Amino acid sequence: MDGYAGKIVYADLSAGTVTIKPLPPILKQEYIGGRGFGIRLLTDMVDPAVDPLSEKNIIVYAAGPLTGTGIPLGSRYEISTISPLTGAVTSSNSGGVFGWKMKKAGFDAVVVTGRSEKPVYLLLDNGKADLRDAAHLWGKTTGQTTDAIAEELNDKSVRVSCIGPSGEKCVLFACVINEKTRAAGRGGVGAVMGYKNFKAIAARGDQPILAADETAFNIAKERVRKKIQDNGISQALHNYGTAVLVNIINENYVLPTRNFQTGHFPNADNVSGETMAKTILKKPKGCYSCIVQCGRVCEFDGESGEGPEYEPDWGFGPDCGIDDLKAVARANNLCNEYSLDAISTPATIACLMEMAEKGYVNHPIRFGDAKGMLKLVEQIAKREGIGDELAEGSFRFATKYGHPEFSMSTKKQELPAYDPRGIQGYGLATATSVRGGDHVYGYMISPEILGAPEKLDPYVTKGKPQWVKTFQDLTAAIDASGMCLFTSFALDAQDYADLLTATTGMKIDTAGLLKTGERIWNLQKLFNIKRGFSRKDDTLPLRLLNEPLREGAPAGQVWRRDEMLDEYYSLRGWDKEGTPTPEKRKELDIAFD
Repeated sequence: MDGYAGKIVYADLSAGTVTIKPLPPILKQEYIGGRGFGIRLLTDMVDPAVDPLSEKNIIVYAAGPLTGTGIPLGSRYEISTISPLTGAVTSSNSGGVFGWKMKKAGFDAVVVTGRSEKPVYLLLDNGKADLRDAAHLWGKTTGQTTDAIAEELNDKSVRVSCIGPSGEKCVLFACVINEKTRAAGRGGVGAVMGYKNFKAIAARGDQPILAADETAFNIAKERVRKKIQDNGISQALHNYGTAVLVNIINENYVLPTRNFQTGHFPNADNVSGETMAKTILKKPKGCYSCIVQCGRVCEFDGESGEGPEYEPDWGFGPDCGIDDLKAVARANNLCNEYSLDAISTPATIACLMEMAEKGYVNHPIRFGDAKGMLKLVEQIAKREGIGDELAEGSFRFATKYGHPEFSMSTKKQELPAYDPRGIQGYGLATATSVRGGDHVYGYMISPEILGAPEKLDPYVTKGKPQWVKTFQDLTAAIDASGMCLFTSFALDAQDYADLLTATTGMKIDTAGLLKTGERIWNLQKLFNIKRGFSRKDDTLPLRLLNEPLREGAPAGQVWRRDEMLDEYYSLRGWDKEGTPTPEKRKELDIAFD
C-alpha cells in the first residue's frame, strides 16, 4: 500500500450515475493529493469561461495520502471548485473525521458534475458508491441532516459532509460542514453544492490505509509527534484554542476593529481565548489523530457547540464592535447550523454597520449591536430582507450602494482577522492569494507576529516576497498531503518530505515538495488569468493603502504594495503582469495555457 485508497468516484448528477475509476499514477506523482488533486482535476475538466453557478462547474472532494494514516494532525480534506463569490478557482480545507472516513470508504477523491433535478446525496460505502434521494433532507440544518442520514443508515459511525439552508439558497459565501461543526469555509463551495441540488456526502467503511515503508513511517511519525508536542504554539492552542490570538494580535495593534477602521479593540480580552477558557469552555476537542486539540466545545445558557475559533471570534466580536462572548459564540453556532462562512458573514455585517452609521444605507444596525448582528446572520442564511443583499458578499453589497471602498475584501472575498498595514508580508500574501482574501494560503503571521520559524520585523518589506513565495508553495504542498497547516508551527519541509516518502513510496525531497506546491499555485494562477484576473487584482482595499493606522507601534503604517509586487512576480518567474512565463510552465510541467 502507499497511503492512497486508489480510486476516484465520478458522480454525474445530471445523468444520475456513479462511476468508479482507478487513481491515475501521474496525479499522485505531480500533485500528491488533497488540494493538488482538486485543482488538477478541475482545471482538466472545466472550461475557465463557465459560470460558477451552472451545471458545467464541478466540485472535487479530495483527501491526501497522509489523511487517516494516524500521523498526528493528518485529518484534512479539500473541496475545490470555481468560487461563486470571487470567480476564481478555489479550494477549501476542513478537518474533523470525514477525510479519514472517505478514505476508509475506499476513495481518495469524489468528482461531482452536472446538476440534479431533485435533491440527492452520495453514499460512499466500503468500496461502493451510489446517489440517494435527499428530498427529505432539503431545508434541514447541518446538524439535522447529519443525524437524519445516520438514522436512515442505522449507523452512528457514518460521517457526513453537507450543506445547510444557506447552501441551498446559494448564499455566495455558503460553506460545507462535516461532523456538524467542522467547516470547509471559504469561497462559497456550499453555494455550488446547493445550486446542484447536492445536499451531502456520507462515508463509511473499513478499507486499510497503509504506508509503503512502515518502519520509516513509524520513525518519521514519532519524530514529528515529539516536535509538535514540544512546540510552544501547539501548547497554547491546546490550552486556549485559536482564539489565543485575540490578545496577541490586539497587543500588536493589528486586530481589525469596526470594519478595519482601527487596529485595536479596547475590550478584546472579553472575547479572548483566555476568557473563553474561564467561562464557557467545556473541553478541548481535536480532529482525527490530533494531539493538539485546538477545538473548543463550549456551553452557555442551555446552548452548546464547537467554537468560536479565532476568525469568527474576531469577526463577530471586534470587527463588529461587539465584546459579548456569548453573542459571538451563538453567531458562530448559527453559521455552523446554516453552513455559512464564519469570516465572510461577520465581515459583510461589519461593512453594513459602517455604511449604516455613515448614512449610506438606511438600516438601524450599528457597531456593538449584538442583538441586531444575530438577526442579520439569520436573515443572510435565509435570504430574507436585507439579508438577501448581504448574501451576495460585502463587495457586491457595498458596490450596489455606491461605495465599494467599504468592502474589506480582495478579489471579492472578505479579509480575515489581521490588519495588513502593520504586517507587510502578510499583506502581500493575501493580496496575491489565488483564492482571494485569505490567511491560510500563506500564513505569514507565523514569522511576522509569532516568531516561527524566526521573528521578522512586520513593518519592513525587504525580503518579504521570498518569504511569501516559500510559505505559499509550502502551504499548497501541506494542503495536498492531508496534514493540518498548524503542524507547520513545529515541522519543516524535511519532515513533510520524509512522511510522504515513507507513506507513498515516492522519493520526495524538500525541493520536490516545494516544486509540487509551486506547481499547484501556478496552475491556480493560470486558470484565474483565463477567468480575467490580472495584476490589478493583486491588491488590497484602498483604506489599507491610503489610511495609516493610528495607534500603537504600527501607527503611521499603510500597506506598501509597490515595494514588493514586482519582486514577488520576478521570484515566481512571472512577467510584469503576473502571468507565469512559458519557461516557468515548462519547468513545472504544466500543459495548461
